[in-house]
Amino acid sequence: MAFPRDLVRLILGAVLLALAWAAPAVAHSAQEMAHTPTCHATSGPTRDLAAMAPRAAWICGGAPTHRSPPVAWLRFEAEAWAEGAPPRFFYTRTARHEAITLAVLDAEGRMVSRRFGESEGTPIAAGPVFKLPLPEVTPDTRAVIVRIDKPHSIPLLAEARLADHPEAVARSQVEMLVLALVLGMLVLPLLFDITFYLVLRERFVVYHALLVTGMIGYLLFAGGLINLFVVLPVAWLAVLAPLSWAIGCGAAQLFLSAFLEAGALAPWVRRLAFWGGCWTLAVPGFFALQFHATQPVDDLAYFLSITPAAAIATFAIVHAIRRGSRSAVFLAVAWTPLIMTSLERLARGLGLYVGPVSLDTMMFVATGIEVVVISLAIADRFLAIRHERDAALSEARMLEQISTRDALTGLMNRRGIEARFDELLAQGFDTFALVDLDRFKAINDLHGHQVGDAALIACAGALRSGSDRDAIAVRLGGEEFVVLLRGPRTLERAEALRRAIPMRIAQEVPGLEMPVTASMGVVMLGDAARHKMAFAEFYARADALMYEAKASGRNRLAYERLTVFSSVPERRRDERAA
Repeated sequence: MAFPRDLVRLILGAVLLALAWAAPAVAHSAQEMAHTPTCHATSGPTRDLAAMAPRAAWICGGAPTHRSPPVAWLRFEAEAWAEGAPPRFFYTRTARHEAITLAVLDAEGRMVSRRFGESEGTPIAAGPVFKLPLPEVTPDTRAVIVRIDKPHSIPLLAEARLADHPEAVARSQVEMLVLALVLGMLVLPLLFDITFYLVLRERFVVYHALLVTGMIGYLLFAGGLINLFVVLPVAWLAVLAPLSWAIGCGAAQLFLSAFLEAGALAPWVRRLAFWGGCWTLAVPGFFALQFHATQPVDDLAYFLSITPAAAIATFAIVHAIRRGSRSAVFLAVAWTPLIMTSLERLARGLGLYVGPVSLDTMMFVATGIEVVVISLAIADRFLAIRHERDAALSEARMLEQISTRDALTGLMNRRGIEARFDELLAQGFDTFALVDLDRFKAINDLHGHQVGDAALIACAGALRSGSDRDAIAVRLGGEEFVVLLRGPRTLERAEALRRAIPMRIAQEVPGLEMPVTASMGVVMLGDAARHKMAFAEFYARADALMYEAKASGRNRLAYERLTVFSSVPERRRDERAA
C-alpha cells in the first residue's frame, strides 16, 4: 500500500508535541487557591445535617468515588484556609442533581445552611463549572458541610472546590484559547462537508457532518465555551455535554462503516461498525439525558454503554489496515490520540482516579488533531472516489458507444438510431433513405466474406462522406444501410450518395468482376413539426420503396413525399440508373 510515510511521522510528531504542550496545564489548578474536600460520605435521604456534624460520621482521606448515591456529603475543614481569605463560593463540575445544601458549622456546633435547587446554580464563564454562594464563613467556622441530593456524576463530587473567586477553578486563558482555536477548526470541516455533499452525494459526508456537530457541541458544553455567550441552566449543560459526546462517538462509527474503501472491511465488520454507531446514538444518548428516575444507574450505564465505541473503532481500523486500506491509516492517525484521551476521561468518569478539569485540554487538543487529519482523509477519499467515478463513466461511455456502433464500419447501428430517432427528427432530419447493396450475396460466395466486409466498409465510407454534414449514415445489418438527411435538396443529395457507392467500392476493393451497385428507397417528410412518424413506420415505407427499386431493375431509387395536406402521400418510383 503506497502511503506518504513522512506525512505519518509529521502528524504523529505533532500529536506528541501538542499533548506534551497541553500536559503542563494539569499542574495549573493545583497552584490555585481552591480548597478540596477533606472528608466525604454517603447516606439515605433521611439523614440530616445535624447527624453529619460529628467528625466520626465521615470517611476522611481519598477522593469520593461513590457512584450515584441517594445523598452524597462533602466536608471542608477550616484549617485549609486558616492563613488565607475565607472562601465565599462552592464550585463543582456541571452535572445533574436534585438539590445542594451548603452549611457552615462553627466551633460551638451551631450550623447555618442554605438549600439550592438545580436551577439556582450559576455557570461560570470559563469552564464546565457552576457556583453557589456559601453562607458567611467567619473566623469561628470549623467546617463547611455540603449535602448533594441525587448526584448523577462522580466528577460532581470529586471536582468540588471552595474558593473566593472563579479564577481559582476556571480554565486558564491559554486553555480557553486552545478551546476557541479547536472550535474554529471544527467549523471549516462542517463547511467542507456541505460542499462535498453537494458534489458527492455520499453517506459518509453526512455522517462526518454529524460527527463534527457532536464535537462542536462537546466543546461548547463540556469545555464551557458556551458560557461566554449565553447562560444556560445547569441541567441543560449537564445533559448537552454527554449527549454531544454520544452523538460524536455514534457518528464516528457510522462514518467508519461508510467511509472506507470497498473491500476494506469484511461485511460483518462493516455491519458491526454501523450497528455499533446506532447503539451509541441510542443507548448512551438515552442515559445522557439523566432523568432523575434513572439517577441510580445512568452515570455507570452511560460510561459502560459508550465504551464499546472505542473498541469497535480500534478493531475495525486495525482490520482495514491489515486488508490494505489507505483511508484506515488516516483514521488511525486521527483517532489514536482521541481514543487515548477519551479512555482517560472515561477512567475519571468511572471514579477510577481523580484528576483536575484541565486534563480535558488534552482531549480538546486531540480533537483538533482529529479534525485536521480527517479533513485530509476526506479530501483524499474524495479524489479517489472521483477518479473511480470518472473511470466508471468513461467505461460506461465506451460500452455505450460499443453497443450503439457497428463494429465493422464504425457507423451508428440500429440500436443507436432507434434510441436517438425522435431527437434527430426534431432536429430536422426528415428524409429517410434506405440503402441495400445489389447482389451482395454473390460477392461473398465468389470472393469470400473478407472481400465482402471490405465492400461494406467502402460503402460506409461513401455514405459517411464528410462533404455532407447534414447527413447521418447508419448500418442496420448485413448489406442494409440508412442515411438520414436534412436541409435543401435532400433527394438529390441522397441520389449522389447512392451513385458514389460503386465508385468507392471499385477504388478500395480491387478484383471484383462487376460494379457493386445499390438500390435506395427514400421517404421525405414534408412538415416534421406537424407530422410525427416512428422509426418503424419510416423503415416500413422505405423498405417497400427499396424493393420496388430492385424490382424495377436495381441500381436506382424510388421515393415518396409525405405531406400534411393530403391523405394520400405523393409517391414516385424514380428509376434512375447509374
